[in-house]
Amino acid sequence: MRRRAVLKAAGVAALLAGMGSGVAARGAGTASANPVWNALFEGWVPEIFAPLPDPPEYTEAIVIGSGFGAAVTALRLAQAGVRNTVLERGSRWPNDPNREIFTGDDLPDGRGFWHRTSFTGVTKVPMTFADFGGVLDVTEFGGIDVWRGAAVGGGSVIFSGAMVAPPRYLFDSLYGGIADYEELDRVYYPRVRDVLRLSAMPADIYNTAPFSHSRVWDRQVRTAGYDPIPNDSIFNWDVVRAELAGTSRASATVARSNLGNSNGAKFDLNQNYLRYAEGTGRTGIFPGHRVDSIGQDGTGKYVVSVTKLAPSGQVLRTRTLTCDRLFLGAGSIGTSELLVRAQATGTLPNLNEYIGDGWGTNGDVVLARSVDEPTLTGGGVPSATRIHDQSDTPLTLENWFIPGIPVDTMAIASLGIVLDPTRARFVYDRAHNTVGLNWPRGVQDRVMAAAHAVDRRIADRSNSPVDYGPIGYDANAFFTAHPLGGAVYGRATDANGRVHGHPGLYVMDGAGIPGSTATVNPSLTITALAERNIEAIVRAGS
Repeated sequence: MRRRAVLKAAGVAALLAGMGSGVAARGAGTASANPVWNALFEGWVPEIFAPLPDPPEYTEAIVIGSGFGAAVTALRLAQAGVRNTVLERGSRWPNDPNREIFTGDDLPDGRGFWHRTSFTGVTKVPMTFADFGGVLDVTEFGGIDVWRGAAVGGGSVIFSGAMVAPPRYLFDSLYGGIADYEELDRVYYPRVRDVLRLSAMPADIYNTAPFSHSRVWDRQVRTAGYDPIPNDSIFNWDVVRAELAGTSRASATVARSNLGNSNGAKFDLNQNYLRYAEGTGRTGIFPGHRVDSIGQDGTGKYVVSVTKLAPSGQVLRTRTLTCDRLFLGAGSIGTSELLVRAQATGTLPNLNEYIGDGWGTNGDVVLARSVDEPTLTGGGVPSATRIHDQSDTPLTLENWFIPGIPVDTMAIASLGIVLDPTRARFVYDRAHNTVGLNWPRGVQDRVMAAAHAVDRRIADRSNSPVDYGPIGYDANAFFTAHPLGGAVYGRATDANGRVHGHPGLYVMDGAGIPGSTATVNPSLTITALAERNIEAIVRAGS
């Protein structure tokens, strides 16, 4: 199959010189407008074009989504003897040490984005490409763009890899009455670290040329009086070493990550939780299955309406599946949309008033400051360190790479995560059967100002020679890659994710988080809470 697809792609590649990659935007559910690019994608990644299996009409449990919370749920249900079906709208992408499975941040094509044809990222360079079912969904709401995963493995395929526990004093202020920090720190954070093989960046990698920007970043923050804190990371350091040795196609060492690491450098969920779940024989994972609505029938069974999609977006089939227990793990946006729509249309009539509430951005900000010495390539992706600042508004800055630019720019980046109490609410638009939200632009300005003040202090004390403010590259917060909330634990659900009013319905993902993970990346806390929740659910039998 691969050889035929490659030959087919080669036969049409010459046509690309005379036609642009950009096409009119088309949503998933319509045939792609660019068969030439589809042929190329099939040649490059034939695996995702293989016939998609159909899930069973009935399963004891259905898990919607395949990200951190969903993957934990599937594995632990399977280990408890519960057969479960995992539904994921995106494709199941392979890894290969030599092929370019995923597209790059520098000149992306349709493999990078979920059914959109243009994108302007943190570098503010506009890009166009063919409509396709790629790995990053950029959803535009009023006042904020939200980035989220669209692939088997969810956000683990596209995130930065840093998995950090929040400071306890901030955690307790947000999660009091929901979760006990000592229990998470003693039991569930270590459990996740063990399964995901989390560890700090080893010295032999830290001291190589691609991570020169990490060393300069650390020197600058020390000059400003901070002690860099090592980040636990999900990256497989042996694969990174293989890149450095030239035995694997470069990815994590050349500023590629946001759209996937082709060689498997990121130890994503496909390599652990999801693989282990399938290995039990009790979990079936079904890519290309978008869940459109959920409800409950007269017998108490949960009803799940699904659309089967080709990678091009073509509708292959629509079906209704049923289960006794339904676990929502489609992420903050996906889970909240399903619940808000179900409440508004009456398919889940007993949902309470907190459905759709408590959404936040986790205070994401991207920052850049100049350096007074070369950083060589600076293309190393894994984040080595962070600092925590409590002087005014609590926030964290993480060492970050500049996406898609594996050359020396005489600049280094940071990802800021600011403690922000602002929350928004999802609302249902009956005329269009859509769920949306509006985010106050002034909030992003305040979050950006708080992070920028700390970054500017570091720049001043380390004699950064250039101020990027006049050209608008010093800080921006137009997006979030960490959407949280919409079905918050302890409000829309009980403390373990059981949705109030509908026994057998559970929230297991970032929708349960109250808008913030207290100045750190959410992935570790989402996963640890999912471990805690599913353990309690399995122990209680419901």
